[in-house]
Amino acid sequence: MKKNLMLGNEAAARGLYEAGCTVVSSYPGTPSTEITECAAEYPEIYAEWAPNEKVAMETAFGASLAGRRSFCSMKHVGLNVAADPLFTIAYTGVNAGMIIGVADDAGMHSSQNEQDSRHYAEAAKVPMLEPSNSAEALAFAKLAYEISEQFDTPVFLKMCTRVAHSQSVVELSDRVEPAQKPYEKQPQKYIMMPGNAKRRHPVVEERTLALAAWAETAPCNVWERGTDRKLGIITSSTSYQYVKEVCGDAVSILKLGMVFPMPDGKLKDFAASVDRVVVVEELDGFIENHCKTIGLDVTGKELFSCIDELSQNIVAEKLGFPVPTGIQLQDAIPPRPPVMCAGCPHRGLFYTLAKQKLTVIGDIGCYTLGAVAPLGAIDAVICMGASISALHGFNKGNNGASEGKTVAVIGDSTFIHSGMTSLVNIAYNNSHSTVIILDNSITGMTGHQQNPTTGFNLKGDPASKVDLEAFCHAVGIHRVRVIDPYDLAQCDQVIQEEVAAPEASVIISRRPCALLKSVKAKPAYTVDPEKCKTCKACMKIGCPAISIQNDKAVVDNTLCTGCGLCAQLCKFDALTAPKEV
Repeated sequence: MKKNLMLGNEAAARGLYEAGCTVVSSYPGTPSTEITECAAEYPEIYAEWAPNEKVAMETAFGASLAGRRSFCSMKHVGLNVAADPLFTIAYTGVNAGMIIGVADDAGMHSSQNEQDSRHYAEAAKVPMLEPSNSAEALAFAKLAYEISEQFDTPVFLKMCTRVAHSQSVVELSDRVEPAQKPYEKQPQKYIMMPGNAKRRHPVVEERTLALAAWAETAPCNVWERGTDRKLGIITSSTSYQYVKEVCGDAVSILKLGMVFPMPDGKLKDFAASVDRVVVVEELDGFIENHCKTIGLDVTGKELFSCIDELSQNIVAEKLGFPVPTGIQLQDAIPPRPPVMCAGCPHRGLFYTLAKQKLTVIGDIGCYTLGAVAPLGAIDAVICMGASISALHGFNKGNNGASEGKTVAVIGDSTFIHSGMTSLVNIAYNNSHSTVIILDNSITGMTGHQQNPTTGFNLKGDPASKVDLEAFCHAVGIHRVRVIDPYDLAQCDQVIQEEVAAPEASVIISRRPCALLKSVKAKPAYTVDPEKCKTCKACMKIGCPAISIQNDKAVVDNTLCTGCGLCAQLCKFDALTAPKEV
C-alpha cells in the first residue's frame, strides 16, 4: 500500500480509477470540478466536459448501459439541470455501475444558493454516500460501484466544499477493471413508457427497502462508543470532523456514511444507548427529520442553523463544550471584495452598459462581477442560461416598452450550457431583444476548462468548435455583430445601434481571458503625474491595477496587462503605454 496526501476530489477520482471506471462525463462546477480533471489524468479513463449536467448524466447512463462503469459530476445547482434523467434512471436501474457525483456548497463560497442535495436522493429514491475525508472519498467511490451493481441503481457520491478541497492521507491500491458487462435488450426495463414505468416503480420501492436493510450493517455507517452515555451525536460528512475535534472520545457518535436510505434499527439502538441525542448536520435537518419520523427524540435545528456552514467553535458552543478564544488581531483586516481581474475583457463591455444606463439581465460566470461597484451594471442573476429567457419575458411583460433599454449578457460556456434554446425562443417568438455573448474563449469561473466554443477538449486535444455567429444566424437571428471589448468607442456605437434595432440581435464581445497562458500581456501603462488632474475617470472601470496615491493616479505594473481601457477614459493623456520592443 502506498500512502498519499490528497484533496477529497483527487481521492474520489482515484477511487474511480481503482474501481475500474471507464467513462467520465461532467460539467465543471465548484466545488466538484477537480474530480473530473483528476480522473482525466488516468489514461485508462475516457473523460470529457459535456455541454451541461443533463448531457453528462445521460452520457454516463449510456456508458453504464453498454456495460462499463461510469461517472458524472456536478455541483449542487447542476443537479437541478440533470434532474430530468435522474428520476427516470432511478426507475430503469443500470447495467454496469454508475455513480453520480454532486458537491454541495454550504456557505455559498461560489454559488447562488445553499441547496441541500440530500433531498434529491430521497425524492429520486437513489442511495447516497457521503464521505467525511479524503480516505472515505476514495473508499466510498469504490463502494458506490459495488452498491450500484448489487442493487441495480445509480448511486450518489455527495461531496461538500470542505471535504472536496481539504487534504488528508489515503492509501492507494492498484486498478481492478471488471470485464465489460454484456448489453441485453430489455424493453420493459429500459423503455420508460407508462406501461413499463408502472412495473418499474414497485421495483424501486423494493430496492429501497433492501438498501435500508443493507445499511444496518454497512461498513460506512460507523458507531463510535464514547466514555460517557449522557450525550450521543448522529452526524455525517464534514460535520463529523467538527464534532470529533470538539468532543474527542467523550461522547458516542453515529457517523452515517450512507445518508439515504438510513439504518432505522441502528438509529434506534444508538438512541437507546444514550440519555440525549443531538443531530449535527449542515443546512437542512435531513437526518433529524428522519429520526423524528421513526419516533426518536432528537435535538438538531433548535441548536444548529440551517443557514451557512458549521465550524468547530459553533459546534462547541451549541453542545456546551469550551470554546477557544483564539487570537485577536491588532489591526482590522480591510475588506477584499471580489473584482474582475486586471485586463479582464468584460470590464470595457460592462463600463459601456453602465454608461448607457441599460437594464442588464446577467448570468452565471465570472462576468457576474459586473454587478459590483464601481461598475454596478447588472440588475438580476438567477441561474445558468436564465439571462436570455428572462430578457424575453421582461420585454414581453412590458409590452415591448423595454426593448430598446434592456439587454442580456451571457458567457460563451454558459450559452452552450443552456442559453442556446433561450435564443431560439427569442427568434421564434419575435422578441426584439439584444443578447450579448461574452466570448472569452474559456470557461473562466471554475478554473479555465475547455468548452465546445474553444476548439479543444478536456485533454487539450483539438476538437470541433461551435461557430457562434453561424449558430445565431441558423436559429433566425439576422443581426449578429462582433466587437472588441477593449475598444470602448466601438462598444458604445454597436450597443446603441443594436438595442435600437427593430428586431432581435446578438452582439458577440470577443476577447480571450487575460489569464490564459496563450495570452501575452502588453507592457504596463504608466501615469505622467504632471498631466494627471486627479479627475478619477480612470477609476470608473474598477481595475485593480489602478489606484490613487498622493492625490495622483498610479498603475501597478505587476498587475497591469496593458489593455488600454484606462487610457481611453483619460481626457488629459496622462496614461501612456511604453513602446513594445
